[in-house]
Amino acid sequence: MADLCKGCDEGMARCMADTPQPLHLGQQSALPASPEAAVLDYVPNPRNGSLFLVRFAAPEFTSLCPVTGQPDFAHLVIDYAPGETIVESKSLKLFLGSFRNHAGFHEDVTVGIGQRLFSEMKPKWLRIGGYWYPRGGIPIDVFWQTGTPPEGLWVPDQGVAGYRGRG
Repeated sequence: MADLCKGCDEGMARCMADTPQPLHLGQQSALPASPEAAVLDYVPNPRNGSLFLVRFAAPEFTSLCPVTGQPDFAHLVIDYAPGETIVESKSLKLFLGSFRNHAGFHEDVTVGIGQRLFSEMKPKWLRIGGYWYPRGGIPIDVFWQTGTPPEGLWVPDQGVAGYRGRG
């Protein structure tokens, strides 16, 4: 039988009253000035010990070209198998939004996002796909992962078709 919640006497594996209060969730939060200034918020994995995949898709991600200052657009897909924590989605949204005024090459931006999430959250496995729209007539897709997915983890295709132009 599951432990009882101390505050409400309901049977639960873990009560929400035991969860640390997220920094941004339920509050008005300004967009961080830069990715470095963004604070990613992590909460305990509610299914710790279970092997499952979490996917975040950001189909309208933007950053700036470090040479021209023009906006670059991408469809990001982040997949991870949680360890002891999960990333709180509003803090991730604010972190990704902070790249709107950040100048960086596609490779640096995509891999940097994956590496920061991996180093702070410490998931069992993480991958990121950055499907960038053409710059100079050439679409650039950038992929990074932490290694081989854990055995038994269902890892679906990221579902983003290669760029085909307008025809």
